[in-house]
Amino acid sequence: MNDEKIIGVRGLTAGYAGRVILRDLSFDVRRGEIFIILGGSGSGKSTLLKNMIGLYPAMVGEVLICGEDIVGASGENRERILRQFGVMYQGGALFGSMTLAENVALPLEECTRLPREARVLLARLKLQQVGLGEFADYLPSETSGGMVKRAAVARAMALDPGILFLDEPSAGLDPITSAGLDELIRVLSRDYGITFVIASHELASVYAIGDRAILLEGGCIAAEGKPMQLRDDPPNDYVRAFFRREPERAHAT
Repeated sequence: MNDEKIIGVRGLTAGYAGRVILRDLSFDVRRGEIFIILGGSGSGKSTLLKNMIGLYPAMVGEVLICGEDIVGASGENRERILRQFGVMYQGGALFGSMTLAENVALPLEECTRLPREARVLLARLKLQQVGLGEFADYLPSETSGGMVKRAAVARAMALDPGILFLDEPSAGLDPITSAGLDELIRVLSRDYGITFVIASHELASVYAIGDRAILLEGGCIAAEGKPMQLRDDPPNDYVRAFFRREPERAHAT
């Protein structure tokens, strides 16, 4: 990890149908780091992630990917920016009628002119990178939830992007499987220099892999920093309660 800013969010306001969910967010993600977006249920973690990848249009603001604003981009410029990153959606979002290898090969089929033999080979190589080389011909229904998540990461890596966005990668996984996925993320970051942006509320995973984090609350950034530092030296009561898993106290009436 270095100090180069590979992603920049500037004055981002986002929401749906005129309803503001996130207001005036600004932060940077550095090349090679594992950056975590934290927050309680309904805090806007997935909304922020979807705005960062250009899936939803921002109301106001910029999202700079390698110096280019995805918010205002269109046509070939937008396609070029989209090629800079891969996405793993919550739950994996694999096609159930296709094998793991066929799922991973989809971006290669849609975005390259490689012959079929090359696409198949690259898909199998990506599956090997995530520890699924022996399961390339399995359907998602024939594998575990953790394997589906790993295959989704392999698909996100198909075009060799420098950035991966992961939406709740540990959701629904048991602690051992979740720890294995954490280790995979660390290895990919270390060995391939991939920058990760991960929306999560799984604190065990956040402490294990997160280099830096932001915590969303009330549509704003309540805190930013290293997860362990935010836990040990919280800047306010909400941050302390979140990182130390303190129950919300009822207010007297």
